[in-house]
Amino acid sequence: MTRGYFGIGVEGVDKAMNLGSLVRSAHAFGASFVFTVAATARVEDARSDTANSAERVPFYSFVSVESMRLPEGCRLVGIELTDDAVELPSFRHPRLAAYVLGGERRGLTPALLARCADVVRIPTRFSINLGTAGAIVMYDRLLSTRRFADRPVRPGGPVETLPPHVFGAPLRRRERRTAASVTKPAPDGDQQ
Repeated sequence: MTRGYFGIGVEGVDKAMNLGSLVRSAHAFGASFVFTVAATARVEDARSDTANSAERVPFYSFVSVESMRLPEGCRLVGIELTDDAVELPSFRHPRLAAYVLGGERRGLTPALLARCADVVRIPTRFSINLGTAGAIVMYDRLLSTRRFADRPVRPGGPVETLPPHVFGAPLRRRERRTAASVTKPAPDGDQQ
């Protein structure tokens, strides 16, 4: 289990099928919420969401960029093909994040891009379907924030299973400093 949360949304989406695909993928990847900004498509019309994900994941519809509200401390990450965007494989996902994609044919508006703390691009030769792009971003977040066994050197699955995570006893700040000073090597290289 990872700490933090994420949401995903789209600005100006026109096609209900694309919106449904994004909502269904968000549900599958464990999104905490889904949202639209200035959308003409309605989630109720999204027949591609065969899991009825909009009934299981909180859904917010904002009429404009100015009306959009995110949880306190949530970092807005735009997904857009811009020259200054960070390529997705090199991006460190925020613990608290909301990802936003642009609608069909238009991309993100300058007003929404201005609100983004980060802008990320999927390293493709051209723009891809927004439902597919959203799934790629959520999959990348899953890979980089969850614990998985290392990939084997040879083709195929992992040879060894990942050992279960063991939680240690909680440490208070003062105890952490004391523990760190005890394990810090002495100047001559010997342990204290």
